[in-house]
Amino acid sequence: MTDLAAQSRVLSTLRGQRIETASWAYGNSGTRFKVFAQQGVPRDPYEKIADAATVHRFTGVAPTVALHIPWDKVDDYADLARHAADLGIALGTINANVFQDDDYKLGSVTNADPAVRRKAIGHLLECVDIMDATGSRDLKLWFSDGTNYPGQDDVRTRQDRLAEALRETYDRLGPDQRMLLEYKLFEPAFYMTDVPDWGTAYLHCTQLGERAQVVIDTGHHAPGTNIEFIVAMLLRAGRLGGFDFNSRFYADDDLMVGSADPFQLFRIMHEIVLAGGLEASAGIAYMLDQCHNIEPKIPAVIRSVMNVQEATAKALLVDHAALAAAQQAGDVLEANAALMDAYHTDVRPMLRELREDMGLDPDPIAAYRRSGYFEKICEERAQGQAAGWGA
Repeated sequence: MTDLAAQSRVLSTLRGQRIETASWAYGNSGTRFKVFAQQGVPRDPYEKIADAATVHRFTGVAPTVALHIPWDKVDDYADLARHAADLGIALGTINANVFQDDDYKLGSVTNADPAVRRKAIGHLLECVDIMDATGSRDLKLWFSDGTNYPGQDDVRTRQDRLAEALRETYDRLGPDQRMLLEYKLFEPAFYMTDVPDWGTAYLHCTQLGERAQVVIDTGHHAPGTNIEFIVAMLLRAGRLGGFDFNSRFYADDDLMVGSADPFQLFRIMHEIVLAGGLEASAGIAYMLDQCHNIEPKIPAVIRSVMNVQEATAKALLVDHAALAAAQQAGDVLEANAALMDAYHTDVRPMLRELREDMGLDPDPIAAYRRSGYFEKICEERAQGQAAGWGA
C-alpha cells in the first residue's frame, strides 16, 4: 500500500472517530487533600454542557458529554438534552454515584444492610429513568464497595448481593440501552474491592446478558499491568463496551491521557484497530475520564482529544501485512519494528490537514485561546457557586 493510500485510509477513519468528554472534567476537582478552584468553572450542568460543546467546536470529534448523577441532577432532563442539541452536541453516558453518601460507608449494593442496598439500587434505577429522558444509550456503573480489614464481611455473600443489584438494574434497561460495568483494583477499599478486575466484571456481565459490557479505565490497574492484553481479551469475547481514557504514574491519577505513557496508549489503540474496534458497529464508547486539578480545564480536554487522535493515527499506520509476515516467520525484530515505525511517525501534519478538511482550525488549542471564550466565561461565571466536588 502506498503512503498516500495509507494516509487516505487513516484520515477517513479519524474523521469518523468519536470521543466523549465528561461533565465533571469541567468542574473544580482535586485530590483527597485539596480542591483547587479555577476561574470560569461552570456553576451548573447547563454551563458544563456549554464547555463540552466548545471542545467539540474546536476538535470536531467530541459530540457527546457524559453526565454524573447526582452531580448533574436537574429538574428537567429532556430540557437539558434540548440545551445540548442547541449547542451542537448530545448527552451521552449516564454515570451512577453510590459512593458519596454516609449510608455507603460499608458499601452500597453489597452492604449488609438491606435498606442501604435498596437505596443504592433505587439510585441505579433512577439513572435508567434519566437515560429514558436524555436518550442515552449507556449506564455506567462503578462501585467503591469493598472492605478495609480481613473478616469485615463475607466475600462471597457480597458478590451475591452485587449480582442481585446488577440483575434488577439490567432488567430495567430498555432494548436499546446497555449496562457498562467498570472495575478498579483498589481505593477507597484497601483490603478487598468487590469489583477489582476485568475478570470479576466479565463474569458478572456474562451472567446478565449481551447488553452488559465491561469498561476499561486505564488508571484502574496495578503498576505494570498489560492493559492491551485485557483489551484484546475483552474484544475477543465481544465484551468491551467502553473505554475510559486517562493516564497515571502510580494509582488512579486521572491525568491527561497519553501524558504519562503515550506508548501504552498507542499499544492499546493498536489492539483496538486490529479488532475493528473503531467501527461504529463495534459499539465501544470512548470517553475521557479525567479530572483537571491544576491545569486549565477546557484546553486540557482539547489536548487529551488530540492525544487520542495522535495515538489512533499511529495505530492505523501500522503495516499489518508486514507485521503478520514477520510474526509468522518468527522474526522478532521485524515484528517489533513494524510497530515502532508507526509509533515514531509524526502524525501531527496529517491531523492538521484533517482538521482543515473538516473546516476546523489546524491548531485547536491556539484557536481556543484566540476565541475569547475563557475570558467570556470568567466574566459571566464570576458570581455564584462553582460546580465540583469537595475534599
